[in-house]
Amino acid sequence: MKKEIPMQLTVGLGILVIGAMLLGGEFFWVRWAPVHRQHVFDETLKQVPFHNDALGIDVQVAAGIYGKSESFPGGVKISRLGIFGKGPTLTITSEPNLDHTFEFTPQAIAKWMTDGDYQSIPRYHFEQTKIMGRDAVVIRRYKDHAMLTTARVLSSERIIVAECSTGGADEELYLQACDDTVHTIKVAGAEPPAKTTPGLEEISAPTPSTPKGPSSH
Repeated sequence: MKKEIPMQLTVGLGILVIGAMLLGGEFFWVRWAPVHRQHVFDETLKQVPFHNDALGIDVQVAAGIYGKSESFPGGVKISRLGIFGKGPTLTITSEPNLDHTFEFTPQAIAKWMTDGDYQSIPRYHFEQTKIMGRDAVVIRRYKDHAMLTTARVLSSERIIVAECSTGGADEELYLQACDDTVHTIKVAGAEPPAKTTPGLEEISAPTPSTPKGPSSH
């Protein structure tokens, strides 16, 4: 007569097999996940050259943002569909620089610096910087359920405004993608004059006078 396997043994073997599978899966995930995430980061941040004659700009756009390009009067929008919901976008526009200066005014800088407090804008961060040798500001804030990075780059002819939104994508990754992208904006036109540091005037030390001896009579 054929012996049946006891139920307790069957259950025990089942638990053992499931446990081994879970342990093996966890080991595989711990070893594979960081490598996969690094690969995703590298592919997302890889830069793709973009040129627009109408705006007079060259930009190295992060591959994770680079997608469909749509031109409109005074600007261009680059967008990429997200897997879930709204994807990242980059909108670049141009405004005339009526003052034809190479630096933003102290009044404009002061306003942008304090907008976060006065307007209670969440997660507001202001930075005055240089982008490809030109005076620029970069502002980050939370808007429309996403982080928005706005860069203003000044030339004597125009002000380039780039707005990069993370959309519904990985915030940490796409904030980096937006930051890397806006910091590569190169604007055509006259370069800012080089600032010269006034030279130090060389002053010769006075020659000490030779003391006179007692006069002879």
